[in-house]
Amino acid sequence: MSCKGNGYDNAVAESFFSILKNELVHHQTHRTLYDESREVFAFIEGLYNRQRLYQSLGYLMPLEFERRASDS
Repeated sequence: MSCKGNGYDNAVAESFFSILKNELVHHQTHRTLYDESREVFAFIEGLYNRQRLYQSLGYLMPLEFERRASDS
């Protein structure tokens, strides 16, 4: 680790939070912390982990990538 606040030390986490903010947080108006936590969970489990296409996986969804890997 280089110094406090250096985003390059944890590029994967910084990239994830950027995507979360740009695709969810900036487009939603939440009333309570409970509503926000439900939306974040739904985003991560429903879209980010299951439906979103990833360049590093050959533009496949993670579940499809895992299915293909287990079939091989």
